[in-house]
Amino acid sequence: MSLNQHISLLRYADQHVEQFRDQLLGFQLPAEQLQFTGMPEETLQDIKEDAGKEGVVIAHGERAVGFFILHTGEGISDFFPDYGDAVLLRAFLMDYASQGRGFAIAAMLQLPDFVRRHYPEARQIVLAVNERNTAASQLYLRTGFQDHGLRRSGSKGLQLILQYELSSRSAGSSVHG
Repeated sequence: MSLNQHISLLRYADQHVEQFRDQLLGFQLPAEQLQFTGMPEETLQDIKEDAGKEGVVIAHGERAVGFFILHTGEGISDFFPDYGDAVLLRAFLMDYASQGRGFAIAAMLQLPDFVRRHYPEARQIVLAVNERNTAASQLYLRTGFQDHGLRRSGSKGLQLILQYELSSRSAGSSVHG
């Protein structure tokens, strides 16, 4: 199977993406994963209320398999003080039925080009991941994110702040280990 797994990243605000709403609302996660992310019913409301947040659907053909939010502006200063040139990845989730098929890796490998295209002023992507969420941490690190030792206290414990520098186009193009 090819690494891209025929995955597309689609802006939720685009009209044709609304077709995925019912699929997104049907996403399920086991409790051990649910503690680390928000479900689409919460995050879709979140993007309506905050102009700095944009929803992105991870689609496999005509099927939504994942979702996340890209957040810009002053609202990300709690996560990353030098927020002026950063895009914050948040609420990343893959529907449980779609996990283990390479879709998350494929989506993360496409993310830098997606951000370059839609946020040309961005110089980096940042994210916060709970230190206990090792599966997510490994995904992010395998796809080019770097741990420079930044930490923050989150509602569910200590979070690692990971960064992806957009200036280097090749940083996420290879998958390690």
